[in-house]
Amino acid sequence: MDNKEDLIKHAIQGLLRIAHLYARIEAMPIPVDNDNTVSTREAHTIQAIGDEETNNVTQVANHFGITKSAASQLVAKLEKRGFLHKRPAAHSNKEFQLSLTELGWCAFRAHEHFHGNDFIELVNSLSAFPISQIATLSVLMETLGGVMEKRLSQHSKP
Repeated sequence: MDNKEDLIKHAIQGLLRIAHLYARIEAMPIPVDNDNTVSTREAHTIQAIGDEETNNVTQVANHFGITKSAASQLVAKLEKRGFLHKRPAAHSNKEFQLSLTELGWCAFRAHEHFHGNDFIELVNSLSAFPISQIATLSVLMETLGGVMEKRLSQHSKP
């Protein structure tokens, strides 16, 4: 690379390549049992609910950086397919509590198996880097995410 701008452009191209690869992975079906598969996106939602990181539609939306409408559609689809239970929340007439069904737990375990090795490989690979480089990567990812969130918010305005 000749200069800082060229290096930045190269890094952005690398990020775009990774984003396209990730989109392809997100579309891959994960076998749950003989009759059911879930997309990686669906499996991540199931994982978040099973890990109790999210237990309502608003938390699903916030967790994944999507609109409440998109989260609601995803939750409704998973409920219809038998992966989730959606029950009225005790504290609110408008909110629903989410929990996994037995089939949802099967998908949870299938996702852990499917992606568990990838996660372990990433952690092991990144562990070879000094903490300062990992911290820099984290700050860069936050910066890139902020630019993307700004672009999406501008796009969604009337």
